[in-house]
Amino acid sequence: MENKQLAPVQKTIVGVQFLFVAFGATVLVPLLVGLDPSTALFTAGVGTLIFHLVTKGMVPIFLGSSFAFIAPIVKATELYGLPGTLSGLAAVGLVYFLVSALVKWQGVKFIKRLFPPVVIGPVIMLIGLSLAGTGVNMASEDWILAIIALITAILVSMFAKGLLKLIPIFAGIIVGYVAAVIMGKVDFTGIAEAAWFSLPQFVKPEFSWEAILFMVPVAIAPVIEHVGDVYAVSQVAGKDFVKTPGLHRTMFGDGIACIFAGLVGGPPVTTYSEVTGAMVLTKITDPMVLRIAAVTGILFSLIGKISAFLKSIPGAVLGGIMLLLFGMIAATGVNNMVQNRTDMGNTRNLIIVSLILTTGIGGAVLQIGSISMTGIGLSALIGVVLNLILPRTKAEKEEQQ
Repeated sequence: MENKQLAPVQKTIVGVQFLFVAFGATVLVPLLVGLDPSTALFTAGVGTLIFHLVTKGMVPIFLGSSFAFIAPIVKATELYGLPGTLSGLAAVGLVYFLVSALVKWQGVKFIKRLFPPVVIGPVIMLIGLSLAGTGVNMASEDWILAIIALITAILVSMFAKGLLKLIPIFAGIIVGYVAAVIMGKVDFTGIAEAAWFSLPQFVKPEFSWEAILFMVPVAIAPVIEHVGDVYAVSQVAGKDFVKTPGLHRTMFGDGIACIFAGLVGGPPVTTYSEVTGAMVLTKITDPMVLRIAAVTGILFSLIGKISAFLKSIPGAVLGGIMLLLFGMIAATGVNNMVQNRTDMGNTRNLIIVSLILTTGIGGAVLQIGSISMTGIGLSALIGVVLNLILPRTKAEKEEQQ
């Protein structure tokens, strides 16, 4: 894709636009799991800059809060407390380091053999389905507000043009918030009392083996998402980032960013395909624009009234957005298997998908001494193990070569 040459002021304007494309999703994750949205903005910005440093400033990618960790963060916080959970989130980066080393050693095909669509598809489905109840409960606080936010997001997704089409979450939250203000259901006290300048609420992690083992397997889904996004960005920019600077380097940069986020109290970050979509529309793939977006996010995180505004959003508005968003996540998992022509008439595939879904939705727990694994992490691990040990047909083995 041809990359437009822009003046510094133009780059800044486009960078801010790119940030707004990622803004809604980046702040929604912490709002849903009880973390500080300003901290998430800060870690997204710093994480993106770390990523660009590791990748020699060559890859136009923005890192934002990962939806894959919403349900695990909520459950882990109940079990191990927030500081312990943060140690698990920081450890997620170690998975990226391991995969980075494997890619450097064996190449991308090895990763695709380890995490095929028959594993990744149902894991992504589980991420969405496990959150469905939360979305319904939050929406039920005020169904009118929830429906207003939901319908707005649907209309923007289906009928909007240009950059507006890429921000259905942001649009739904804003319209829902305005409706809540008109209905007198927003408390402005926190916004009025908040300082204009305020540091994000950093939280120090506390080491917990249980939280680490609980959280680490969840990284399988965003790791695969990372691979797909790097290929997509390469196609958009007309360059082979998988080769130069190398997928191992992009994976390593993402891992460091995740560790940083966990160490200061933010959610793990991941590559944002929404921003890739913005690059397709604007035909702007200059990595400097993404760095400007990152710096803008850091600056926004230091404005106390922005954090207070985000915290004042009624739960029903967020619930309405969640009804659509989490369903779309589950549908993405189905689409992943459809696009890759996963044969569900194959008994082996049927067993893998079935056990991933039933153990995840059913709340299966693996207890070894005082250490336990449950949820999406355990289900993802079960899927990987089953994929490795269940016998393949001759045709499947040839396809894997």
